Amino acid sequence: MSTANDNSKRLGRWYFGGIASAGAAMCTHPLDLIKVTLQTQQGKLSVVQLTAKVIREQGVFALYNGLSASILRQMTYSMTRFGIYEVGKPYINTDTFVGKISLAGLAGTCGGIVGTPADMVNVRMQNDVKLPPEQRRNYKNAFDGLIKVYRHEGFKRLFSGATTATGRGVLMTIGQIAFYDQIKSMLLETPHFKDNLVTHFTASLAAGAIATTLTQPLDVLKTRSMNAKPGEFNGLWDIVKFTARLGPLGFFKGYVPAFVRLGPHTIITFVFLEQLRLNFGVLPQPKSQ
Repeated sequence: MSTANDNSKRLGRWYFGGIASAGAAMCTHPLDLIKVTLQTQQGKLSVVQLTAKVIREQGVFALYNGLSASILRQMTYSMTRFGIYEVGKPYINTDTFVGKISLAGLAGTCGGIVGTPADMVNVRMQNDVKLPPEQRRNYKNAFDGLIKVYRHEGFKRLFSGATTATGRGVLMTIGQIAFYDQIKSMLLETPHFKDNLVTHFTASLAAGAIATTLTQPLDVLKTRSMNAKPGEFNGLWDIVKFTARLGPLGFFKGYVPAFVRLGPHTIITFVFLEQLRLNFGVLPQPKSQ
């Protein structure tokens, strides 16, 4: 058997997803920042206008505000959901799409809870670019943000938005991981695709589009919840009503930059992940008779 065939049978290690997601976050962070800023503004600036405004007022490096929190989020949220999905495969039959969705739902739930504190700090650091200087939180980095939230707002505040973050985590993991696995399997069953970059790109592009559509309403609610001042909203339903004032499309505010960010992020994540698997993964142990 050739080395190429051996490599195609390699299995990923549980932590590969977190590493791949962190690498992707470094590439797509400016897009994520613009998405968050669009979702929290009540004005009608376009993506181009908003990007130009940030650069003009604060410089190019302002587009990387919150990068440390973004990386920390991927190393908690994404590593948890990818890790549970990988570790859970021997226990839940992922040969069927229902099995993939079930395992992805469990992984997304755990990832959403674990990743909420870093996600909240990430949203706040990114949103600082559009606030007047006197209203900015000015967290030095992700850990400084976590410490300041804990000291000034309490431990419970670290999990503000956990309900929507967990719901989003479930839908995101189903859209990304379960659909990626399913689409990749379907492509490999045809004679036109092999376990290579073309297949990984095609499957991840489709998964990114599906994940964006599934998660955008909850992403808008999560962003507003995490960025809110204490007492600004009286529960999740209050945020829903506030967002609904903008009409049904208010729940899909920032959809274009969300897809522009999540599409490349999903593609880069799975390309990195597959390269880690092909080059550093482990070959499955033969089953004992």
